[in-house]
Amino acid sequence: MKKLKILLGLSVALIGIRSCDPVVVEANFEDMIEITIYDFVVENKEDYSSFLSILERGGIDKTLSAYNPNGIGYTLFLPTNEAIDQFIEDSDQFSSLDELLADQEYVSSFSRFHAVNQAIKSDDFPFGALPDYTLSGDILTVSFIVEVDTSYYSINNQAPVILPNIEASNGYVHIVSSALIPITYTTYEWLDQNDGYSLFLSAVEATGYVEDFDINVKDEDETARPFTLLLEHDSVFNKRGIHTFEDLVADISPDDSDFTNELNPLNSFVAYHRLTELNFLDDFEDEATNYSTYSEIPLNINGLGIDIIINKGKQTFDTIISGVDTTIVDFIGFNYDNSNILTQSGSIHFIDQILRQVQPSRAIQTFQFEGEPLFDEFSLEPGEYLVEDTSSLLNIKWSGSDLFFVQEPDQNHPAWGGDYIVLGGDFTVSYKIPKIVQGNYMVLFGAEAFSGLNALVEVSIDGKKLGGLIDLTTEGSADNPYAQIELGSIEFLSYGHHTIQVRSFVPGTLSWDYIRFEPY
Repeated sequence: MKKLKILLGLSVALIGIRSCDPVVVEANFEDMIEITIYDFVVENKEDYSSFLSILERGGIDKTLSAYNPNGIGYTLFLPTNEAIDQFIEDSDQFSSLDELLADQEYVSSFSRFHAVNQAIKSDDFPFGALPDYTLSGDILTVSFIVEVDTSYYSINNQAPVILPNIEASNGYVHIVSSALIPITYTTYEWLDQNDGYSLFLSAVEATGYVEDFDINVKDEDETARPFTLLLEHDSVFNKRGIHTFEDLVADISPDDSDFTNELNPLNSFVAYHRLTELNFLDDFEDEATNYSTYSEIPLNINGLGIDIIINKGKQTFDTIISGVDTTIVDFIGFNYDNSNILTQSGSIHFIDQILRQVQPSRAIQTFQFEGEPLFDEFSLEPGEYLVEDTSSLLNIKWSGSDLFFVQEPDQNHPAWGGDYIVLGGDFTVSYKIPKIVQGNYMVLFGAEAFSGLNALVEVSIDGKKLGGLIDLTTEGSADNPYAQIELGSIEFLSYGHHTIQVRSFVPGTLSWDYIRFEPY
């Protein structure tokens, strides 16, 4: 399915779900300004009495009766009574609503799992993770499902939205026909519990990666970061003549059975399927770049066209002849409908060809302090955050100044993504970037550059000064104070990490947005 089909389908075919956007449902109240999310559930308890009992027992009734102290509202995905009945019928843990309500710890988590700490209309649903956490501290994802006679949103690939955009004074309610079940499985457990992925699961087990796939990033003692898995169904292997684990070994690693060795081809094959960051499908859109994997080779994902595609032009998978037309399939695609699976370890997306390691190509790479969990946490809520613990950052080191991370509330802010780091006075700051493919690149430096209070800085890469002195007082403009400054070209001789250092030559403020590398 193509992205264009999804977008067109949503705009004209959300049958039974909503009328023409951006209509919001008026919940049959004369003055919606006075009606909170909780009030709506109470006033309609004939349809939602089960979840009303759950949210009251779970202790979020007062929360959903009030305004969000951060001023951004709430979103409630509200299950119908029938949805709660079905949840209990399918449960191995509860046989009645009373049993569910008696489990205080579960009902507290269950109720909070349905409420997001931000007001979000369906028009703003991403093709991936919602922009804020639930009140239980979890992520919810959105999929767009297009069928023959209907189209709808599905939350966490579990709960179809049957009535969106009920507006209340403190946010939005979206009615769902299934309850949202909290994520209780890791990526490894998901592979083990779902039929149709036995070949890749066998490869994970044979290569010794079970512990790496079996992490729960919410555990207090867990230091590993969430990752993204690109996964083939067994049928994808079957159509290439691979039906057993022995067939897979014969295809990938016929001459080397030391599967736990990182240099082993099967080991590298599994590691190549894991991206080092948490990515959802919407993260891949409108960008064509290389993504770091847990192998020594990155892969390329291009989301600039109608489809999101992997490793374009590296392999030929099929040649389709239709009349006088010949189509060569030379890329790996995504199964959009079923992707954006969320686990305790990260995300899973499904692909339609076997993902083999190929020689990487250079691509435009824009780095904005990736790999910093602290910044990921800060970015969830607009504000200016002082970083007081120098050990809390993994890839950034600095001296001579306080370091702030800023997340702007305005989505149209000229900084890339609306976030940046700030230092002042006489400072030195360094940033170790993710691995980048060897070759020649033009280096571009993004920063706020239109204030007499700004610094004059010099930039070096791996200890080598690049470009001349950068005057951050005049490079921008009144219309756009953020500038992209060309530093010059550089050649990387090997695939690896590199360290960018920025030092103030004349003291002042640095609002550093990004560092970009364009093939040269």
